[in-house]
Amino acid sequence: MNRCLEAAAVAATVPGAGVGDAGLRPPMVPRQASFFPPPVPNPFVQQTRIGAAKRLQIFLLGIILLPLRALLVGLILLLAWPFATVSTACCPEKLTHPVTDWRRKITQPALTFLGRAMFFSMGFIVSVKGKIASPLEAPIFVVAPHSTFFDGIACVVAGLPSLLSRNENAHVPLIGRLLRAVQPVLVSRVDPDSRKNTINEIIKRATSGGEWPQILVFPEGTCTNRSCLITFKPGAFIPGVPVQPILLRYPNKLDTVTWTWQGYTFLQICVLTFCQPFTKVEVEFMPVQVPSDEEKKDPVLFASRVRNLMAEALGIPVTDHTYEDCRLMISAGQLTLPMEAGLVEFTKVSQKLKLDWDGIRKHLDEYASIASSSKGGRIGIEEFAEYLKLPVSDVLRQLFALFDRNNDGSIDFREYVIGLAVLCNPANTEEIIQVAFKLFDVDEDGCITEEEFSTILQASLGVPDLDVSGLFKEIAQGDSISYECISDSPSS
Repeated sequence: MNRCLEAAAVAATVPGAGVGDAGLRPPMVPRQASFFPPPVPNPFVQQTRIGAAKRLQIFLLGIILLPLRALLVGLILLLAWPFATVSTACCPEKLTHPVTDWRRKITQPALTFLGRAMFFSMGFIVSVKGKIASPLEAPIFVVAPHSTFFDGIACVVAGLPSLLSRNENAHVPLIGRLLRAVQPVLVSRVDPDSRKNTINEIIKRATSGGEWPQILVFPEGTCTNRSCLITFKPGAFIPGVPVQPILLRYPNKLDTVTWTWQGYTFLQICVLTFCQPFTKVEVEFMPVQVPSDEEKKDPVLFASRVRNLMAEALGIPVTDHTYEDCRLMISAGQLTLPMEAGLVEFTKVSQKLKLDWDGIRKHLDEYASIASSSKGGRIGIEEFAEYLKLPVSDVLRQLFALFDRNNDGSIDFREYVIGLAVLCNPANTEEIIQVAFKLFDVDEDGCITEEEFSTILQASLGVPDLDVSGLFKEIAQGDSISYECISDSPSS
């Protein structure tokens, strides 16, 4: 994924959301909900607000519960280690044959019991619905929504099936030994053939006729806030064997478990959860899903059907968000660009249009000249299509709608050019501001107004809902400022 695409979070800076009178610029606000249907919240953000009374309760309970539960967890892990050692003794790191002798018959029930005991010691009250399928009925479990590291409780309840895990995790002291005891499918990040080898290993185990343990997969590939089900990765569905969906619910008044890229840290979640009197979790085993002949040939189709069934049972929507979108947000954060609004919309639309970013870089000056000559004039969808040398289509209308903030059927082409400049030069903020300044200097006197100054900062730096009055007065020369004032300002 090239750097321009990684910077696609600029969609948060330009599209905006809001309505207003024609000709007036509505305020730009961060959009946590997706712009196109379904209108789901951003699945990678979790904002839990804790009141003063609840904070006091957590503090008082934590004085006793936190050290006690931490001690119990550590003790249980130590008790589990000898069983894990016996289970993995004389076994290679990457297994070529399943462990089926007396070691598994003795150690698996013991490790399952200790796993349940560990979650109980952490305050989890687990309720289980449905019937667990046998390895012959469903070689693969698919679990969703995936929202926290505590989701490992599904593995314990399912009887310690094999997991997919990074190869490095197998070398972590104590935890690595416990991981190897469940006969995981290890994935190497340094092996260029890792994906192919992982798929082959899953197929081999899933079609072994029950010789290997069942495999448990979180098909979303990353943690979300459980507001929707994002796109399922097809890996678990490629073997074309029956799968059993497992639903996870956390019906608690205070959410202390959700672990997304924006929200509580690992340590904060552990502390908050350990300080609760109890934490409810529901694990539901749905009926086994058998792929049709068409789905055996098309794992994406199989994955989509299973996802829809799980979403319907959970009462939540599905979206086109993917793990890669979460990576884009992280990359955008490293570029100090906003990460919430419009990210998925801009990247998805850009991919559908198959925009050539190298070609866009070459045409950027041409676009800038067109935008400058418009003197702030607004253009419609036909002119927009003509400038981009693309036919008017539903996808192009979606891209146009991202910039049509007041829904009047027209956009300011200058903002689109600034967006492209950020996409193609995400690290060169000064150059972007210079381009933006020239575009908004309508009378070419080297100065811009406060409103234009606000638009530049919003569109080029990605600062939504910004009050620039104080900054403008600090660096302005009367009712306007020049580019030199911006570049020389200590606030820039």
